[in-house]
Order: sequence, then structure tokens, then C-alpha cells
Amino acid sequence: MAVIQDMMPAFELFRPARLDDALELMARYGESAWALAGGLDTFDWLKDRIKRPEVVVDLGAISEMRGITADGGGLTIGAMTTLTEVATSPEVVGSFSLLSMAAAHVATPQIRNQGTLGGNVAQDTRCWYYRGGWPCYRAGGNICYAAAPKAMNREHCIIGASRCVAVNPSDTAPALIALDAQMVIRSANGERVVDAEDFFMSPAVDITRMTVLEPDELLTEIRIPETWSGARFYFEKVRDRQSWDFSLVTVASAMRVSGGTVQDARIVVNGVAPVPVRVTEAEAVLIGSPADEAVGLAAGEAGIRGSKPLRHNDFKRPLMRNLIRRAIRGREA
Repeated sequence: MAVIQDMMPAFELFRPARLDDALELMARYGESAWALAGGLDTFDWLKDRIKRPEVVVDLGAISEMRGITADGGGLTIGAMTTLTEVATSPEVVGSFSLLSMAAAHVATPQIRNQGTLGGNVAQDTRCWYYRGGWPCYRAGGNICYAAAPKAMNREHCIIGASRCVAVNPSDTAPALIALDAQMVIRSANGERVVDAEDFFMSPAVDITRMTVLEPDELLTEIRIPETWSGARFYFEKVRDRQSWDFSLVTVASAMRVSGGTVQDARIVVNGVAPVPVRVTEAEAVLIGSPADEAVGLAAGEAGIRGSKPLRHNDFKRPLMRNLIRRAIRGREA
């Protein structure tokens, strides 16, 4: 007879009102602490009793981690700013609509009202073997169940696998990489800034983490430079259901076009690898060329070169190729 666990494990809850207090708590408790943002990833882990932190640090009362501020021609967005605020902000929509589109594609309105930008990029992978408590590589074991010959792996990697074949689930991450954003990380010992492209952790480097955040650190804000302000943007997310569902493949792109020729471009895909992937091979085909159908086809083929599908996800190769093509021509269908 199955044993139903209907209560979260016990933990001590702190709700600091200042960032410095939160950082002190993270430093004091280290790996025993869990930072709570919107809670949408957190509560799944706790309800399933897979994660058992001794301390939960609720960041919801820290006003200095919220808000969107114009910074020269760019923006600074607090990590605790809700996805709804990001999706509807006049500053984001006006200059960096790629990010507003990405935020608007996250789950449902109710979830976007609660979920935060920082939480969306820092969430853990959705691999059901890992989240079901199976002792896989990512959980500290010695096997990847999703890569086994008869595994169910329709939603998993086609590129970048290294023992683990789980994918990054964030909708906003590819948009932030395309916009060349910077992630501001703070601890009690100071501040460091990393490019969004380098914020996500490859399993080849550390298979137990999705980001570069250390146990005593918090992502406090995201800085978007003016570099891509007003560029030609494209975002598309393909999923099984049009509401709530996680991505099968997502593309986000930013292009500068002058005289019919692409001067610069950043194309990022997600849902195909353990980290959001900047498709530099496709960018190389595109830059210096017209953004037409022939170039789009060539860039799409370049983007999927070297991909290695699993048993059930070969469909991701043509899907990724076609999304790159559509991003270049700037429209669907």
C-alpha cells in the first residue's frame, strides 16, 4: 500500500525585510538554507519532500529586490520583480519587447502574478526522474534514467548532454541571453556580475547545479544594456498546451538590420540542452547576409549540426531548425 506524504518537511522560516539581512542568513546557514522567491518551484520540491532544507529564507518582503529602473538607455530589473510586471512594463515593452514577450509566455496569468524574473531563471530542471526522487547523476547517484534505452525522454536534450540529459526550463533565460543581459549576484562578502550566457551551469562543469549561484549567494538584479534597445526581436515557444506548459523548444533572437543586411544578431534556443544555448553557428551564417528565406534555411541547418536526439525526441531537430528559420524571417508559418 502506498504511503501518501501530505505534509512538507519541517523547516525554520525567516522573512527578512532587508537584503543585507537575507545575505547574512544565507551566509550563516549555507547549504542548509533555501531561498524562496515566488515559490512556484520551491513548493513543488517541498510538497514532494524531495528537498529538505533546514531553513527557508523568504525574499518577498525585500523591496530593494523589486522594480524596473531606467539605467541610461538600458534597464535594471530587480530579481523579485514579478513576471507580470516584466511583461507589461512600458519600459520593457518599449525598448526590449523580447523580454516582455518571453515573460508573457510563462505558464498562466496567475502564475505570472506570483512568479518572479529571478525565480524563473534560477528554477531547477523539470526532468520527472530527477524531480520524482530517483537517484540520478544530478541527484548524486550514478545513472541518468532518462538516457536509458527504454526511458521516456521526449522532453529531454538533443545537444550539450554530459551524463545528464535534462533541459533548462526557463522561458525568460533565452531572451536575457539574446539581450546580452548581466546577472548581479551578491553575498555577504560582496558582489559579482556575470553575463547571462555564463549564469547557467553545464552538467559537464557541475552536474548538481543549474546556475553558478553558490549556497550563500542570491541573484539580486538583472541589468540589460542599451546595446539591443529597439532591435528587431523574435520570440516563439512551442509547447504541448498553449497555457501553463513548459517549452519543447523556444527561440529568442535580436537582430540589427541595415540596408537589408543583418549587421549583428544573437539567436538563443532553449528546451534542447541543459543550458540555454546561443546558436553561434546560425549567427555566423546570418551576419552580413540578407534576412531572407534562403539564409534562414542555411542558418537553421547550421544550428542543428551535431545534435544527437534520444529515443523519443528526434522531432526536436526539425523543430529547432524551423524556429531558427522563422526567427530570421521574423514571422511564423
